[in-house]
Amino acid sequence: MSDPTIPENPEEIRRDIDLLNLLEALLFVAPGAVPPAQLASALELPVKEVEDGLRTLEAQLFTRGVRLQWHMGRVQLTTAPEVAPLVERFLGLGATSRLSRAALETLAIIAYQQPVTRPEIDAIRGVNSDGVLKSLLSKGLIQEAGRAERPGRPILYHTTSDFLGHFGLRSLTELPPLAPLEPVRSEEDNPEILIS
Repeated sequence: MSDPTIPENPEEIRRDIDLLNLLEALLFVAPGAVPPAQLASALELPVKEVEDGLRTLEAQLFTRGVRLQWHMGRVQLTTAPEVAPLVERFLGLGATSRLSRAALETLAIIAYQQPVTRPEIDAIRGVNSDGVLKSLLSKGLIQEAGRAERPGRPILYHTTSDFLGHFGLRSLTELPPLAPLEPVRSEEDNPEILIS
């Protein structure tokens, strides 16, 4: 026996509950990041209307304990970075493993260069990155993004939404800008350098 006060079809539900609350409810139960088109399909609304609603919801959530996180055209609800230590303690996750210097270095390369191949990572780091990549893959911080269209067809890697969550980012656009590289000075540029 159904409750006569609860609407059963999407159109009736939309009339009774505003779009932002509907989006928040769908994102709450989603198993991970979802494209706005999937939300639009469930709500039987145009994608543009859902995207606008997501941007408004994102602004409203900014003062609360959860945030919207965008990654590769998908969106999900995540814990606000400022409450992460409390949530970790509540869930008993205080003993989470830290990332090594090599892992952080490799993650930075992938985050700024993605999609990127292992040989490209190795060339930047100057060492073999196989072990670090396996570790980052097992932690879910990176994933394979296909294969490059060049000889050997090397695997391409990119970051995941777990990467964003780990570093408290809402999207890749929040990565700090790279500082420009300073040019290497030669002897002609700096006559004070003496070679004996």
